[in-house]
Amino acid sequence: MSLFDDDVPKKSAPGTITVGEDLSRLSEAELSERIEALTEEIDRTKKALEQRGTIRDAANAFFQD
Repeated sequence: MSLFDDDVPKKSAPGTITVGEDLSRLSEAELSERIEALTEEIDRTKKALEQRGTIRDAANAFFQD
């Protein structure tokens, strides 16, 4: 290990998406894959949010009676 290893940016694992990363080096195929992965993550997040809302509504109904 070199004394200057901390100065070298570490590469992300393949398939890892970093919000705000430089997109200029990605190919069209990589950009399409990124959009697909982000869309899937958005859908997963929306589903979790809906489930939380359902649980909250059920708890509110239970405790208001």
